[in-house]
Amino acid sequence: MRLFLHVMLVISSLALILLVLLHKGRGGGLSSLFGGGMQSTLSGSNVAEKNLDRITYFTSAIWVICIVAVGLLVRVEV
Repeated sequence: MRLFLHVMLVISSLALILLVLLHKGRGGGLSSLFGGGMQSTLSGSNVAEKNLDRITYFTSAIWVICIVAVGLLVRVEV
């Protein structure tokens, strides 16, 4: 069980990093320093962005569940 949780934690962490990097920049900040501030008239589909948001929320929920479960297992073992 512990190995499964650690594997799920690593997979969900990497997936979450990838999904966050796929999101479109929404303003100033660091994204505008590296050319992300340029607006394009051919922006992506609104449906695709909503689906990307849903997948990101689902992945973050899995990540939180794995973190809590690993924390509980560590607490029980000590």
